[in-house]
Amino acid sequence: MSSGNEALLKLAELFKILGDPTRLKIVELLLENEMCVNHIAETMGMGQSAISHQLRVLRQARLVTYRKEGKTAFYSLNDNHVEGLVRMGMEHVSHQ
Repeated sequence: MSSGNEALLKLAELFKILGDPTRLKIVELLLENEMCVNHIAETMGMGQSAISHQLRVLRQARLVTYRKEGKTAFYSLNDNHVEGLVRMGMEHVSHQ
């Protein structure tokens, strides 16, 4: 497989991950500031285990990262590329 095709497959996987409304809402929340699992779950009205599962998917895709403070993990977007991608997508759909 050519490197161009491989890059397209990786991009498709990225969009697939961001295509999930729950994961996209988590990313949207993290655009503003870092949050712990409990706060994300409370804000979204979902269970902690469901949010933890979605954060694991986002972490494996290198879209989010976390830091530990005691037993609490605080999640944030991994880098400015993630923020830019989401903001551009939101801008795109608001112009339709």
